[in-house]
Amino acid sequence: MDNTVIRSGDSGDADTLLGFFDEAVEWLVARGSSKQWGTEPWSRVPKRVERVKGMVADPGLRIAMVDGEPAGALIVSEEHDPHVPAVDERELYVRLLITSRRFTGQRVGGRLIEYALDEARRRGIDLVRVDCWAGGDGDLQRYYESQGFKPTVQFHVEEWVGQVLEQRVG
Repeated sequence: MDNTVIRSGDSGDADTLLGFFDEAVEWLVARGSSKQWGTEPWSRVPKRVERVKGMVADPGLRIAMVDGEPAGALIVSEEHDPHVPAVDERELYVRLLITSRRFTGQRVGGRLIEYALDEARRRGIDLVRVDCWAGGDGDLQRYYESQGFKPTVQFHVEEWVGQVLEQRVG
């Protein structure tokens, strides 16, 4: 039985998001993938704390709850991130998808992606895009591909290489 509930986010979710990012950084460093987000916990980097404050103010923020506990977060927008090449059609862009390491294997990320695809359908949008780090062992890109996304273009932000992926909904 799926016990995941997705709710709207609010300003009280900043510590939750920072916790997700801190868990992710610790896990990435342990895997040898520190080039994705560095080695420093987000909660200790003022610039990143400010970035998270912006995230919780975003009206597209959704929080996945499993048995009443925050388990993941999603931000969707009809605006893509500035470092990503534009497309010639309306799109729903996944600006954030992160899950708590404590809920690994419980399909939290998959449920959030399903929410994004359903939201695109509700809005009458045919294209959903997301970007991710293209480095490391490629697991992140393969994860999105396993969720039905197809790679399109790569981009660079300084030394960081990203991959844009897309999925059509109908």
